[in-house]
Amino acid sequence: MNMSAQAEYRSVQRQAASDVVARHTDLVARIAHHLAARLPSSVDVHDLQQAGMIGLIEASRSFDATQGASFETYASIRIRGAMLDELRRGDWVPRSVHRNLRAATAATRAIEQSTGRAATSREVAASMEISVDEYGRLLANAVRGHVLSLDANVDEFGESQLTSTQQAASPNQHLDNIQFHRELAAAIESLPERERLVLSLYYEQELNLREIGAVLEVSESRVCQIHAQALVRVRARLHDWTRAES
Repeated sequence: MNMSAQAEYRSVQRQAASDVVARHTDLVARIAHHLAARLPSSVDVHDLQQAGMIGLIEASRSFDATQGASFETYASIRIRGAMLDELRRGDWVPRSVHRNLRAATAATRAIEQSTGRAATSREVAASMEISVDEYGRLLANAVRGHVLSLDANVDEFGESQLTSTQQAASPNQHLDNIQFHRELAAAIESLPERERLVLSLYYEQELNLREIGAVLEVSESRVCQIHAQALVRVRARLHDWTRAES
């Protein structure tokens, strides 16, 4: 390919990427508003959208259709990842939230290993030597800080592996990726029925907490507790992955 042809090819590629970005700006806005609804009002949705646009542009440059996933699925992961990175850079979540969440995860894992069944909130609170109300506030703070969410779990345990079209993954990385998703699916499938339903309504159907409360006929705060407890349980059951990443 001569110099002129190479320049023309690069120009066509840039135009194609620009067209893809223009067609998916609504996707960025939708993800930003869905994420902002779970965060404190101090988080500016426009900051999330700006970060998400960077993720969209990167996705348009690195997407590989031969990998099987649709562009929208791939781009959604990159957009969310860019927004989460922006939140982490802001560093507005107190370290105590992270510390308390680790303690709750460890307590949940220990109880479930010793009893062979799902740990209750009362048991976890007792293990942490705090009241049930304090435990509820701990979970609510983690959810509001987006420290505790399925998106954050996936990002922590291997979001970069999910976006493997950005760079070629080694055979071992590919196997780890498959194994992680199997264990994540198994952890979610083994949750108590109501917790599993809340995750499905929240992440798959994209209902907000108030809408889920209407479906289940419980308060919004109760839905928040169920959601948070489910995610603590998922983290506890993915202990080997958290240990490997730490």
